[in-house]
Amino acid sequence: MPLRARQRCHTVLTGLAALALSAGLAGPAAAAGAPTESSAADTWTEVGSDRADPLTESQGLASVEVPAGSPNRYTGIGTIPLNLSTRGWNHVGDPDASYDGHYIEPYQRDDGDTKMFRVQEPDGSWAEYVHTLSPGEARNNSWSAVSPDGQWMLSGEWGTMDRLLVFPTPGVNPATSPSANLPQAATVRLDHAVRDVQGCDFLDATTLLCSSDDPAGTLFGVTKPLLRIDLSAAPNGTADVTGHVTALRQLPLRSACSGDFETEGIDYDRRTGTLRVIVVSPGFCVLTDSKTYRFTR
Repeated sequence: MPLRARQRCHTVLTGLAALALSAGLAGPAAAAGAPTESSAADTWTEVGSDRADPLTESQGLASVEVPAGSPNRYTGIGTIPLNLSTRGWNHVGDPDASYDGHYIEPYQRDDGDTKMFRVQEPDGSWAEYVHTLSPGEARNNSWSAVSPDGQWMLSGEWGTMDRLLVFPTPGVNPATSPSANLPQAATVRLDHAVRDVQGCDFLDATTLLCSSDDPAGTLFGVTKPLLRIDLSAAPNGTADVTGHVTALRQLPLRSACSGDFETEGIDYDRRTGTLRVIVVSPGFCVLTDSKTYRFTR
């Protein structure tokens, strides 16, 4: 999420009284949009939803398999540790976890030339892996997605982009160390531009599902789409791969308030086949009816 969107969230949560007076309440609003390139074999159907807390569940989410019985993890402005925010890491994005239990949160700051990935080991300890931006790389750090083999991590940049970034997975790939720069290893070259991607997760070794906060709808004919990216090969950090982008459907946009929704993080739980996506409601309703939607295929 860029500074613009982050300021919106902080304004809502710290200026509740003023917002309550100014927010325009309307009848239930539903925006429906037809997918542009969907197939019956990959139709994701909404099966339920849960309220998303605006402080602690408004940025991202991840299912954690190890240790067994671990609860789902969420991020929001209220989950940023004080010792990180005082050092300038004031935004956390959509996290992910490797199948062996390494949990990874992406962080960004408003200045400098670095982004950071905070990793919790299966034993509960934490470590920080800092990446120095490559020439032309955007500062924002909206999401992380760990490959099924655990060795490679994808991340993306805000805005209209034709690439995703590939890193060795911090804390898992033996080439990484908290004391060394986390290097970009390769790139996913997309065959179709994407806009404002807020989260991606691996469906399998060569398939990603991504949530886009695209407000314009000019790229795929629909705003706020669920995207599928089919990779030409599993990322291995030694060579670029290509990605074929398909818009599957519009994500749910339902609220008692009218205005701009914000699509946030995404998670696919292979154990249950459940896809979850956070959608933050507009205006005052960010506090009341923001949702984590559940889908099955």
